[in-house]
Amino acid sequence: MTLDDKKRVLREMVLHRRFEERCYQAYIERKIGGFLHLYPGQEACCNGVMEAARPGHDYVITGYRDHVHAIKCGTDPKVVMAELYGKETGCSKGRGGSMHVFDVAHRFMGGYALVGGPFPLAAGIAKGIQMKGGDEISICFLGDAANNQGVFHETLNMAKVWNLPVLFVCENNQYGIGTSIQRSTAVLDQYKRACAYNIEAAQCDGQDIDTVYEYAKTAVDYVRSGKGPYFLELMTYRYRGHSMSDSRGYRSREEEEEWKLRDPINILRDKLIAAGALSMDEFTAIEKATDDYIENDVMKFAEESPEPNVADLEKYVLA
Repeated sequence: MTLDDKKRVLREMVLHRRFEERCYQAYIERKIGGFLHLYPGQEACCNGVMEAARPGHDYVITGYRDHVHAIKCGTDPKVVMAELYGKETGCSKGRGGSMHVFDVAHRFMGGYALVGGPFPLAAGIAKGIQMKGGDEISICFLGDAANNQGVFHETLNMAKVWNLPVLFVCENNQYGIGTSIQRSTAVLDQYKRACAYNIEAAQCDGQDIDTVYEYAKTAVDYVRSGKGPYFLELMTYRYRGHSMSDSRGYRSREEEEEWKLRDPINILRDKLIAAGALSMDEFTAIEKATDDYIENDVMKFAEESPEPNVADLEKYVLA
C-alpha cells in the first residue's frame, strides 16, 4: 500500500470504529434491538485482508460480527445502520438486524448467526466461481471458536479435495463468547489445524495492518492463481464483550489494557506520523469529520427512515 492508500484506510478504520461505538450508544438507548456484536479492536483484520483483495468483486461471508465487513465491501453505512434500526431502508429491509446484514450488489453474502454456518456456504460460493471460470475468490471471515464445529473440518476437507478458490480468515480474538481459547481448544494455533487437510496456512499479528496486508496479499494471490484454498490466522482482540449482554467478567481489565496498547488505529496513525504523511491535528480533524458524518448522515438516515409495513410481514418469506 502507498502512503495515500494507508491514509485512506486510516480514515476508513476510524469510520468503522466510530460506527461501532455509535451502535453501542444506540443500543443502550434501546433504538437497536435484538443481539449486537461489535468489532472495535479488530479493524486491521478486515481492512488488511480486503485491501489485498477486491472489495465488491470478491465474495465475502462472515459470522455475526459483520457490520464492518459489509461496509468495507461497499455497503453504504447509512443502509447498515438502518438495518440495525429495523427500518425498511436497511439492506435486509429491516428484517435481518445486526446478525443478518446482506448485500448482493457488493457481493457481501451475509453475516450469519449460526457459529460455523458460513464455512460450507463459502465453499459453495467458491465452487460456483470455479464452475463459471471466474477470477473472483470466496473469502470467509470467522472467529477462532467456530473452528471447533464439525462443519469446519468437513468444509476444509472438501475445499482441498475440490481445490476451491476460497480463503479462510480466522480472526482469533482469543475468546469464544466468554470462554478463553486456552480452556476450549486442544490446538491453540488455529493455522496448524489446516495442515490436517493439506491446506496452505499462515499466522500473523492482526493488530498491525501492514503485517495483515502482507500476509493477506500472499494468501489472496495464492487462491486467485488457482492453487486452491488457504487458511490465514490473524491474532487480535475485541475490546467489547462477545455481545451487549456480556459483562466481560471472564477476563481481567489489565489484559484488556495491555491489548489496547497495540490498538490497530493508533499503530497505523503513528506510522503515518513518523513517515511525515500525517500530523496529529490532521488525525483529530479526521475523527471530527467522521463523527459529524455519522451523526448528521448515518444516524439521521436511520432515525428518519420508515418502519416496515405490517402488511408486508410475509413479503420476503420464501417457505
